[in-house]
Parts: sequence; structure tokens; C-alpha cells
Amino acid sequence: MATVGNRSTHSDSEMSAMTSRTTTLIQEEGKLERFPDFPPREDMQNTSHLHRRSILTALAIHIGNPETTLVHGEVPVAPTLDPWGAYRIPDLIVVYDCDIALVDEQGGYAIDRQGKAPDFVLEVASRSTGEVDYTDKRRDYERFGIGEYWRFDPSGGEYHDAALAGDLLVDGSYEPIAIEDLGEGRLRGYSDVLGLYVCWEDGMLRFFDPLTESYLRSHDEDTARATSAEVRAEEERTARLAAQARAEEERTARLAAQARAEEERTGRLAAESRLAELEAELRRLRGEGE
Repeated sequence: MATVGNRSTHSDSEMSAMTSRTTTLIQEEGKLERFPDFPPREDMQNTSHLHRRSILTALAIHIGNPETTLVHGEVPVAPTLDPWGAYRIPDLIVVYDCDIALVDEQGGYAIDRQGKAPDFVLEVASRSTGEVDYTDKRRDYERFGIGEYWRFDPSGGEYHDAALAGDLLVDGSYEPIAIEDLGEGRLRGYSDVLGLYVCWEDGMLRFFDPLTESYLRSHDEDTARATSAEVRAEEERTARLAAQARAEEERTARLAAQARAEEERTGRLAAESRLAELEAELRRLRGEGE
């Protein structure tokens, strides 16, 4: 499907398919209109950079409020739930004060039903979608009224117009968000919506929290951190046991020394007592005692 202005154009086969769906999309009594079901993407960029590394999960945990805040990937977005209208499916969407149940029921985000546009969307570049992301999609997201639109290109700008780019909606038009080049393959731009820096780190998407001065950790990093913590705990346990063993050895040696000292004292007293007896017996024999 191609987007032209505010409408979408379809091939004959697509038109036929859409026509056959209209009966299911027209809202019936007790039945809610839904977005069409969409096939999975052909590329694996969003999977690699958002799902496999659990970036979505890390972001959702950081933002919190899962009952009212939508942090999700590949949710269809449209001004209205119109099977003939324009819609987009961003790789990442964030919406505050959202009716989550309605999104689930409709299988997408209809802006008119929600009463507001999404606050943040992000697209991950791929060879097949790269140019559309910074041309047609940018115009559509601007027209939809989405507060911030970010583009991340893991290739460093081969697919997008830049490795990292962001736009802020100002008076209905997008204005570029400043991107800092930190050197050593690191770029970042600040998202007012998220309160985080969106970062390009050697081709990886990351989010940096300026309050804690730390990155939101991915699943791999959490696993590595947990493993590292377990290793440190085991090392500390081993060191503690070794210290206890040394202390026990020192205690045993100290008790042995005390026992030897007591034996020496007992032997000395016995020798002194025997010497006193011999001296007394010698005096008796000499008649010194008479």
C-alpha cells in the first residue's frame, strides 16, 4: 500500500481484499471496529534492536504506569479507524494517558477515538523501508500530530538520511532536535517526551537517563549484571570461607600453643616439686632437720 496525501492507494488485489474486509470493519452492535491484521515485517531490524535486546521492556519499566501508558512496537496508528485511510505502523510507540483496553480491542491506535496523538514514535531503518522513514512517514507523523518522531539507522546513515535524527512538533510542524556527536561512534539527542537521551552507540539503540547518569539496561546487560553479581557473590563466599578456615586454623594453633604452654607449666611445677622433695630428703639424711 502507498500513501498519497491523506489517502492510501491500493492495487486491484489489495482493493479486493480490503473490500472483502469492510463487513468486518463496519462497527456492528456489540462489536468494535478493528484495524486490519498486518503481516510481520520482512526485515529483522526492529527485532534485533528493540525486541531481542528487550529495549521495549526496559523503557516500559522505566516509564511505569502500564495501565495508562502504552509502550509498544508495531501498533498501527491512524487519524481514524478508516479501512481506506492512511495509517502507519511505527517500530516503537509511546503514549501517555492512553486507553490501553481500546488499543487491544481495536488492534491499533485510532487518534480520534483516543482523543490525542501518540507522544513519541521511533522507526528503525532497514534497506527496504529506510527512505520512506525520513520522507513519507515523517510527513504522515507530522500530519497525525505526533509529538516526537525519531529515526535510528544501525548502518550509520546508509538507509536513513542520518544515523540518528529526531523531530519535535512545534505549532503543527516538525523541527529537528539537536543531535550531539560524542565521538568514538556515539551520538545522542534529548527526548523531552521520555526525559531520556536517545542514543546511537556503535550501531546499537540505547536510552540514557540523565538523572541517574546511566543507560537503561537491556536483557543481555541485566543477565550479564546478574551473572557478574553471582560471580562476585561466589567469590565473596569463597573468600569468607577461606577467612573462616584461616581463623579456625589460627584458633587451633593458638589452642595447641596454650596446651603446650600448660604442659610445660605442669612439667615445670612437677619438676620443681620433685626437686623440693629431693632437697628435703637430702637435708634429712644430713641431719639438718634435727
